[in-house]
Amino acid sequence: MRPVTDISGYHAHVYFDGDTRDSAERLRSGIAERFRAELGRWHENPIGPHTKGMYQVAFAIDEFASIVPFMMLNRGGLSILVHPMTGDAVADHDVNPLWLGERLAVDLEFLRQRTST
Repeated sequence: MRPVTDISGYHAHVYFDGDTRDSAERLRSGIAERFRAELGRWHENPIGPHTKGMYQVAFAIDEFASIVPFMMLNRGGLSILVHPMTGDAVADHDVNPLWLGERLAVDLEFLRQRTST
């Protein structure tokens, strides 16, 4: 059993495309107005292990209980991957994530290659 103290923070990846970008913008604005979170750049195309356009939301452990329910209720049909930061990127994206909405493909081989170098 791993202790929860292995978690140093969280990332949420908000996925969107041309049809859902407006919903992604509304959610991003809502997060920025209400929470202490670091909002990453917009990636219109797949990047890294993410197979769809997205932006990242990084937040501290003490924000989880507020920001995740907010995203649940306000995701506007978007798929969102929420994962812990434990130092094991493959497990964090594959074994330990929480999905809001449809689970999307994640390129785990990209993460494996990146962590093996």
